[in-house]
Amino acid sequence: MALSRLLYDPYLGSDYDLMPLQVFTQPFVVPRQAPMQGGLSEVVNTDKEFRVNVDVQHFKPEEIDVKTKDNRVVVHAKHEERPDEHGFIMREFTRQYVLPKDVDPNAVTSSLNKDGVLMLKAPKKSLEAPKERSIPITHEKEKSEA
Repeated sequence: MALSRLLYDPYLGSDYDLMPLQVFTQPFVVPRQAPMQGGLSEVVNTDKEFRVNVDVQHFKPEEIDVKTKDNRVVVHAKHEERPDEHGFIMREFTRQYVLPKDVDPNAVTSSLNKDGVLMLKAPKKSLEAPKERSIPITHEKEKSEA
């Protein structure tokens, strides 16, 4: 496997790295991935809301930080080295999502469900039709000399 592929592999650190290579060389064996596993995210941008679901199942709630910075939402999670079934592991990631122009960064909310999926939501700004407004005409009393 080329080093560049490892650097950009979204499955780096997942269980796929630990499985023997020969399992995947047989044409009838296809690895199956559970939904939202391996740090993946899902972005949904509708006309009513902007929503992002991020898999953070390997982190405790106190290890996750969500903030807005200008027109972006930044998700950062980190846990120190701890034992797992294969030895010891330390995880850290940062993901940034650019908010659409019609989303107010101050309206972004986040919640963490029991499956370890962090849900970020922000309603779209309503595009109201311009209201009618009368514009008064001012009259000059004296003629201006041009």
